[in-house]
Amino acid sequence: MACDPRQPAEGQHGAAQRIRFGRKLADHAKIHVTGIEAMLRTRYTADTLRALKRRCPGVNFVWIMGSDNLASFHRWNEWRAIARMMPMAVIDRPGSTHSAVASPAANWLSRWRISESQGAALALTKPPAWVFLHGRRSELSSTMLRQQAERD
Repeated sequence: MACDPRQPAEGQHGAAQRIRFGRKLADHAKIHVTGIEAMLRTRYTADTLRALKRRCPGVNFVWIMGSDNLASFHRWNEWRAIARMMPMAVIDRPGSTHSAVASPAANWLSRWRISESQGAALALTKPPAWVFLHGRRSELSSTMLRQQAERD
């Protein structure tokens, strides 16, 4: 990998615990769980993504979010800028399918939606571009990961 995000120090709002838990959960060679946001000291997703693109030129990032986040994405800071920065994969989540695809953000993004059958090409697709991925749905969420890290 061309860029080398480092972990935050212990105690940074439980980030180190969440990273350890995330690594156990996503035990796959192509998934890299990092603490880059803590290292960059960014507050908003748009700022983090800008910094990643600067640090890792030539990397074809895909922003991954759950459909529950797409439902409220229009309330995020600079959400349109995020959509223009990198392609997005939206993972269907229990209880949020309909609210996600009916959301203001999904409506704005509708002209750039690609089919699931084209999903493999998403990383090489010029943003804005997104795919809504269906499949086995997980109840896991960022909130659940934070709560699990606090219990461990």
